[in-house]
Amino acid sequence: MRPLRLDMAGFTVFRDETTVDFTDADFFALVGPTGSGKSTVLDAICFALYGTVPRWGGSRGIANALAPSATEARVRLVFESAGARYVATRVVRRDGRGNVKTGGAGLQLMPPGFDVTKLDTGMSPDDLGEVIAGTPAEMEQAVLDAVGLPYEQFTSCVVLPQGQFADFLHAKPAARQEILVNLLGLGVYEEVQKKATTRAAEAEAQLAAVDRILAGLTGVDDEALAEAAERVTAMRELATSVAATMPELREAERVAAAAADRLAVLDAEIAELDSVRPPADVTAIARSVSVARGEVADTSAAVTVAEEREEKLRGELAGAGDATVLRMLQQAHTERDRLAAEAETLLVGLTSAATEHAEAVAALEQARAAATAERDALEAARQAYQEAQATDRAAALRTQLTAGAPCPVCQQQVHTVPAVPAGSAVVAAEAAGKAARAAADAADRTVAERDRAARELQRVLDRARDRHDQLTARLVELDDQLADSPGPAALERELATISSLRSSLDDAGTAVRSAREAARRARAGLATAEERIRSAWRDFDTARDGVARLGPPVADRDDVAAAWATMCDWATAEVLRRQAARVDAATAVTDADAATEAVRDRVGALFAAAGLTVDDDPTRGAAVAVERAEAEHRRLTERREQARELTEQRAGHERDAQVARTLAGHLRANNFERWLLAEALDLLVDGASRILRELSAGQYELGHDKGEFFVIDHHDAGLRRGVRTLSGGETFQASLSLALALSEQLAGMSATPASLESIVLDEGFGTLDVATLDIVAATLESLAAKGDRMVGVVTHVPALAERAPVRFEVRKDTRTAHIERAGL
Repeated sequence: MRPLRLDMAGFTVFRDETTVDFTDADFFALVGPTGSGKSTVLDAICFALYGTVPRWGGSRGIANALAPSATEARVRLVFESAGARYVATRVVRRDGRGNVKTGGAGLQLMPPGFDVTKLDTGMSPDDLGEVIAGTPAEMEQAVLDAVGLPYEQFTSCVVLPQGQFADFLHAKPAARQEILVNLLGLGVYEEVQKKATTRAAEAEAQLAAVDRILAGLTGVDDEALAEAAERVTAMRELATSVAATMPELREAERVAAAAADRLAVLDAEIAELDSVRPPADVTAIARSVSVARGEVADTSAAVTVAEEREEKLRGELAGAGDATVLRMLQQAHTERDRLAAEAETLLVGLTSAATEHAEAVAALEQARAAATAERDALEAARQAYQEAQATDRAAALRTQLTAGAPCPVCQQQVHTVPAVPAGSAVVAAEAAGKAARAAADAADRTVAERDRAARELQRVLDRARDRHDQLTARLVELDDQLADSPGPAALERELATISSLRSSLDDAGTAVRSAREAARRARAGLATAEERIRSAWRDFDTARDGVARLGPPVADRDDVAAAWATMCDWATAEVLRRQAARVDAATAVTDADAATEAVRDRVGALFAAAGLTVDDDPTRGAAVAVERAEAEHRRLTERREQARELTEQRAGHERDAQVARTLAGHLRANNFERWLLAEALDLLVDGASRILRELSAGQYELGHDKGEFFVIDHHDAGLRRGVRTLSGGETFQASLSLALALSEQLAGMSATPASLESIVLDEGFGTLDVATLDIVAATLESLAAKGDRMVGVVTHVPALAERAPVRFEVRKDTRTAHIERAGL
């Protein structure tokens, strides 16, 4: 896998849209201050491919992809793998609740020769090429197929992030073996072994199936085939003999069938004629119609008489007058008598009420005069009191003093109010005033009471006068209404006459309804009788139609009983005549059946001679016997041919099974894949040892034993040491040696898309001394100079960065990080 272009927007520190163009960057360095975002470029490459980053600790750290306060992050990586170009895209979004989820992911295979610079023109995703994966779930397998490495191996061999640089060095043998299997494509041999085993099992299963079929193919020798041919000849001779005899059998069966049909016809006609029977009550039915018609005539006449009487009474009642008008006049007489008596009584009450009202008015005037006199006396007492006060101011002032309150004159507190002198005129005037006030109030109350009494009497008098006026007006109306009345007695007589006529009319109506009901029942009885006679005629017609083809006599349609009698006599005579003819017909049937049975016996003898049983259709039975014999002969012929072909197939299956088992056994028994892995590991260790000797100035070499790595320390008499005993700098040198060897040695051996076309290192250069750093830089330059792989380093060491022909300078301001390409 070789990156060509990386686009980021909203991804961690790269808030704004940022593009990293790796075109022609065979050896590059990502440089910049600590925390500027150098390692984030590698994170974006891993995230675009695998959806996670080593520093996040798994896919659940996806929230780290978003720049602070950003709602969306987009990463797009264009890369080459095994000669094909791909574009991987991932989008992360933050929803309204603050949850961060993958908003989209896809992998597309770009057309051959696609110009990457066209991405800057705003092309739509549909223009980028064939969609290989369109969802996050599809991305995992699609990226594995394109890159050839799963996520864990990609971060151990291609992009080596901080903290995981020594993973391949310290990996367990099984994990390291799995990486080499993917790199070298050695899994194909395991697949070949599995397919060979499957192919052998399938061939053996087919061999067993052929053996089972051959075991069932018995009885196909020459003798059996000759017997089948003889059977075919015998059955054909049987069919010929049966065909010659069948015309005689068919004629005999035809004669027998005709005789049986004639006998059946005679039996059917006898049964039909014998079933002709008249209804048991046909005579009574005919007589009931005449009786019913007489009852209808009688009840119709009775209805006419009752209706005429009812109509006469209706006329008399109409001439007797309107009972409602007469009752209204009668009620008017009663009302006038009642109202006249009430008016007379009310007139007497009016005279008495007028007298009482006049007396009450006179008493009211007297009370008013007395009240006026008392008010005049009260005014005189008030003036006398004022004069007494003027005469005795001090005595008057004492009346305004209150014990405990200030004096209105001197504002001093009054402890005791002095008593008014006994001979003071003020006291006498005050007493006289109080008496005058009481008398005036009493006179006012009397005036009020007498005024209420007078008004109440006036209201009573007014109501009596109004009622008298109403009665007078109503009496005038009643006198006008009764001006032409004959009087109460005459009205009573006329009403009695009308009531009697109404009672008679009700009785007449009842009589009419009774007569009509009797007429209705008579008509219903007539309809029932007529329906019964029609039913008798229908039964007659049905019976006659049943024997019409036999020529019954003409019926008398005026008398159903006579018609039934005539037809029954004819049917009896016809039955006797046919019974005589039946004896000859029965004899003919017996003779024809005997002749038919004789021919059938001859046909049965033919089938018995052939060893078969005859069925209802001898011709068809013979044809079936011929077909079965021929089918059996063909079956034996086909089975003989099948046995020959199966014998040939068995030899082929046996040969295929043996070859497949041999191949599977070789691949399994010789551990071919393990041998190839050992060879690859030897090459890897040899290359890593060469690089490590250069980096360590000849002190260390790398070796392995049963998959475990160790170092040989030449400064300590060739002592073998475990790789975990190395110091930090020494571990970096050993890990770098393995990483470079993986890229240099195994790239040419890999046969899968997992060819290591690039390697990016992100760790440890600051721990190297100047000499070692120079060796590392030279090694990287030599590796990149070959032109078949990209080499990248992430460093803040100037000496190393300056050796890279292409530098990507990363800087960060308060808002976002920026990348600029420098160098060639």
